Amino acid sequence: MPASDDPLARERAHLTSSRAALRAMREDVEALDIKDVTANWVNAVVLGRQIEDRIKALADLSHTPLFFGRLDYLHTTQEGQRFYIGRRHVHDAGGDPMVIDWRAPVSQPYYQASKKDPQDVGLRRRFGYTGGELTAYEDEHLSDPEELERTSRLLQAEIERPRVGPMRDIVATIQPEQDGIVRSDLSGTVCVQGGPGTGKTAVGLHRVAYLLYAHRERLARTGTLVIGPNRSFLHYIEQVLPALGELEVKQATVDDLVGGQVEVRGTDEAATAVLKGDARMAELLRRAVRSHVALPKESLMVVRGSRRWRVPAYELEEIVQELIDRDIRYGAAREALPQRIAHAVLVRMEQAGEAPDDRVQNAVARNTAVKAVVKECWPPVEPAKLVLRLLSDAEFLAEHAEGLFTEDEQKLLLWAKPARSAKTAKWSAADAVLVDEAQDLVERTHSLGHVVLDEAQDLSPMQYRAVGRRCTTGSATILGDLAQGTTPWATTSWAEALGHLGKPEAVVEELTAGFRVPREVIAYASRLLPHMSPGLAAVESVRENPGSLEIRHTDTLDGDVVAACAEALAHEGSIGLIAADARIAPLAEALTAAGLAYLSPGEETTAESRLTLVPASLAKGLEYDYVVLDEPAAVVDGEPDERTGLRRLYVALTRAVSGLTVLHSAPVPPQLEQV
Repeated sequence: MPASDDPLARERAHLTSSRAALRAMREDVEALDIKDVTANWVNAVVLGRQIEDRIKALADLSHTPLFFGRLDYLHTTQEGQRFYIGRRHVHDAGGDPMVIDWRAPVSQPYYQASKKDPQDVGLRRRFGYTGGELTAYEDEHLSDPEELERTSRLLQAEIERPRVGPMRDIVATIQPEQDGIVRSDLSGTVCVQGGPGTGKTAVGLHRVAYLLYAHRERLARTGTLVIGPNRSFLHYIEQVLPALGELEVKQATVDDLVGGQVEVRGTDEAATAVLKGDARMAELLRRAVRSHVALPKESLMVVRGSRRWRVPAYELEEIVQELIDRDIRYGAAREALPQRIAHAVLVRMEQAGEAPDDRVQNAVARNTAVKAVVKECWPPVEPAKLVLRLLSDAEFLAEHAEGLFTEDEQKLLLWAKPARSAKTAKWSAADAVLVDEAQDLVERTHSLGHVVLDEAQDLSPMQYRAVGRRCTTGSATILGDLAQGTTPWATTSWAEALGHLGKPEAVVEELTAGFRVPREVIAYASRLLPHMSPGLAAVESVRENPGSLEIRHTDTLDGDVVAACAEALAHEGSIGLIAADARIAPLAEALTAAGLAYLSPGEETTAESRLTLVPASLAKGLEYDYVVLDEPAAVVDGEPDERTGLRRLYVALTRAVSGLTVLHSAPVPPQLEQV
C-alpha cells in the first residue's frame, strides 16, 4: 500500500519530519554566537547559561514520543485545522508548527472534549508507541452522533504500561478532571485530596509545567519549588518536569527548608514532637521574641559639635511603643528605631534654626548614645539561642507559656539535659522548624511565586507555617490524602491545614477516580478506611485486573517472601518488597542468601535490576508494577498507635499497579477481614 494511502505510514512520516525539525531547532541554538551581543562578562555568563538550558530543553528523548495525539477541528480561525499535540512545541524552517505544546490553549480540547461537548473537534486521534516507535493509532469522531463513546484502549494501555525507572509524566493520559486542576490560574491556591492512584502527584507536577508555560517571565523572577516528604520520593519524581522541558524547578523536603540555621542530630519522642509541632508554639515564640523589648527609663543626650540635643524619656517611650504597636518584624523594628530617634533629634535642630539633611540624620542614628538606647531597648535576637533558652530554661519557658501550655506540657517541651550552646545542641527536626519560625519573627522569609507541597497530610501545623512562609506573596498546590496520614501529628482536616499554611481561601478539589491501583486491590485496602478515616470516600478504580490480589498464610515467612519476589520477577516491570522497618534487615539477609539482588528506595530500577526492598516508612508516593507485602500486622505494630499503623498499612497495600501478594504468618489485622 502506498504511504500516501496508509494513515499509519503518514503519521510515521510526520513523526520523522518533526524529529528532524526539532533537531534543526536545537542546532540553530547551538550555533548562536553571543560574543557581539553581550555588554560584559556577567551578561555573557547569564546568556550562555540560558542557551545551555534551551539546548537541554530541545533534546529529543528517544524513549519519549514527540507527540501523542492529534486534533482535527471542524472550524477554526487559525491557519490549518489539524494539530499534533506533544510535550513541547516544534516548528519547521518556516516557523509553522509541526507539534503543539500540550499546554497551549488549542491543545486543551484534547483533554476536555467529549461526545457531549465536542468543542468543535471532529476527530481526536491517540497514538500508541512501542520502544519509541509509532505502532498504532485510535480515532474518536467526537462530532459524529452515530459513533458510541467508548474507553480508549490505547489510553488504558499507556496507564498500565510497566514501570521501570523513575516516575514518568502522564501528559498523554491526563483526564478532564485532572486537566481542570492543571490549568487552574496562578493566582489561586489549590488543594487536591486524592486517594491512591488518582494521579495527584502527577497533577501537581503538570500544574507547575503549565504555570511555567503560561507565566514564565513572572515565575522566572519569583521562583518555583516542589516539596516532597523525603529524598527517595524526590529522586523518584525528579525526571517528570525535565521530560516536559522544565529544568529550573527546585526540589526540597521540609527538613531542607528549615535546616539552614541548626544541624539536626537528635530525635524527639512522639508526644514531644506533636507538641513542638502544635500551632501554639508560634505564639510562644512570638512572646519570647517580643520579651526582649524594654521601654527606655532615661532621657537621651546627643552631642554634635558644641551643641547638645535632649530627647526626654517619655518621647523615647512613645517611639518604642509605636514600633511595638505596629507589630512589624523584630529585626525591621530594630533597624527603624535609631532612625526614629534621629528624626526626633532633627526636629529639635530645625526648631533651633538649623537645616539638617538626610546625611545628618544618618550620622545621628549612628551616634554612640543612640546606639546605646537601641541596644538597651531593642537588643539583637539570635533565633537559635532563643529556642535553646526556651527548651532549656524552665523559668523562661513558664513565663511565656502561661495560658498556652500546661505544666505537664512544659515538662515535655524541656530538654532533659540542656545543651551548653546552640552549636553543641542535639537539635531535632521539630526544633529546626521552631528556629525557622523564630527566624521569620526576626527577619521576613523570602517568598516564592509558586510552591507544590506533596504528601501534605503528614505535616504538623508548625511545618505548614514553614511552607506557608515560602509562598506568602505567591500561590501553592497542596497534594495529599487524609487517609494516608502516617505521622502522629497528621492533619485530619484540609480547612485546618490551609489555615496554618496561610491560604484559608484555597479551593479544595477531590480526585476519586483511580487509574493506578487495580480495583480488587483498592477494594481490599479500603476496608481500613472506616477504622482510620471515617467519612472519607473510597477510591473508585477504573482498572479491572482479575487475579491482581493474593493473600497467603505461611509458616515459613522469610523463605516464602523470597519465593514470591522470584515469582513477581517473572513478570515485566518493577517489583517492590514492602515490609515493616524492623523486618528489613532479616529480609535483606534472606534475599542475599537466595541470590536475589535488590535496590533501596530512591535507587533507579533498570531492566536488569527491578526489585526494591522498601521500608514501610518510605513507601509513600512510590509505585511498583508488582508488590509483595510482608506481614501486615508487623507494619501496624511498628507505629506508635493503631490509627497511624492502619494508615501505614493502607499506604503499603496501595503501591501496586498490576498485582499485590500479601504474605503473613501472624493473623492479618482484623480491620482487613470482610464485614
